[in-house]
Amino acid sequence: MDTAFKILVIIVSSVLTIFIICAIVASIKIIQLIRSLKRISEKAEKIVDSAEAVGEFFHRSAGPVALGKFISNITETVLKHKRSK
Repeated sequence: MDTAFKILVIIVSSVLTIFIICAIVASIKIIQLIRSLKRISEKAEKIVDSAEAVGEFFHRSAGPVALGKFISNITETVLKHKRSK
């Protein structure tokens, strides 16, 4: 009985050792993946911020550009009307 107990303890400790090594390796890989995802999300936030800034710029400049286009159209129409007479 003593020999069977020793064999069983050796088998269980070997399996536990393998499990612990696999758990350590998996934990390291998960930590690396989380760090990588964090870097990606920070880059995505920067891109979103820059896209918001560009959108805000166009939103601010859309009014003056439209007004400039309107005035340009009026002057072109007046000049064409004067030339046709």
